[in-house]
Amino acid sequence: MALLIKMILKCILLSNVLSCLVKPNIRLVNGSDLCSGRVEVYQTGHWRTVCDDVWDLNDAAVVCRQLGCGRADSAPERAYFGQGSGPIWQDDVGCSGTECSITQCPHTGGGTHNCNHGNDAGVICSAGEEIRLVDGTSRCSGTVEILYKGQWGRVCGQKWDVNDANVVCGQMGCGRAVSAQGSAHIGQGSGGRPTWLDDVGCKGTESSLTECSHGGLKHHDCLQAQDARVVCSVKPNIRLVNGSDLCSGRVEVYQTGHWRTVCDDVWDLNDAAVVCRQLGCGRADSAPERAYFGQGSGPIWQEDIGCSGTECSITQCPHTGEGTHNCNHGNDAGVICSELTVAQRILTQA
Repeated sequence: MALLIKMILKCILLSNVLSCLVKPNIRLVNGSDLCSGRVEVYQTGHWRTVCDDVWDLNDAAVVCRQLGCGRADSAPERAYFGQGSGPIWQDDVGCSGTECSITQCPHTGGGTHNCNHGNDAGVICSAGEEIRLVDGTSRCSGTVEILYKGQWGRVCGQKWDVNDANVVCGQMGCGRAVSAQGSAHIGQGSGGRPTWLDDVGCKGTESSLTECSHGGLKHHDCLQAQDARVVCSVKPNIRLVNGSDLCSGRVEVYQTGHWRTVCDDVWDLNDAAVVCRQLGCGRADSAPERAYFGQGSGPIWQEDIGCSGTECSITQCPHTGEGTHNCNHGNDAGVICSELTVAQRILTQA
């Protein structure tokens, strides 16, 4: 009964009872994975395609963010992923690229369009990008590693510079590079893992590290101490602790000088989805409760977090107020995101 009451309270906080039954109002169809395909928006009982007039990377960026699929790699037009059927949603969609949902973007309004399904818009997102940073203080700093044939391996730090680091930071949605290091400054290196890339030479404008010139996959003359490392400008105010990777763990929010855990009362996949999106970790696979990743220490941030699932940051979600809670660390909330699972799936489909 107590849990039911808390769930009802959560719905009240969201000012919409149906938000407890949130289903995504956007999907990608006919792509090679969950993060590419024809864009379709659910409205008034129908899945509707989107007209590609003035469709561009800013629009695609919003779709990728909304789905927790990372950055937008491209915005294909002219029914690249095949023609849809049924109604068409909107024409002249004009996102700035910062919106949390495509329905927040300017458009011609009310289903008005001059398109047919030969103009269906698509996106290809970067959620499966085979890159990560390890041994750092957050997902935006550390040793650069890429995924090749199912195995994570390092990037050699020979000739590594700020142009290369800027590509990595941009690819991971971590801003600009603060530093580019070619030896063991952040951690102890990648622990004997293979070296996949050497002699990387980026201009700094590439969207992916593998687009830069390099000495070829698996071909190198690199020493273990020459790992490529970066520190990016983004410092998230949220982190995951005690997980198996940077995209799973106990949720902690930085506030007024302390890392604070989050109370798991009415914690669910909508809340976890926002955390995964905020960290660039793809979609939420699960929302573990009861200190699944171990108990934290120190202050607890909030109770009764009531995200709709579309927010850009957990601090935008309704909650019971500043530091108010009746929880202890046995109720610390956690998340498990899909980033690494998606990367593996895309790799096996390639």
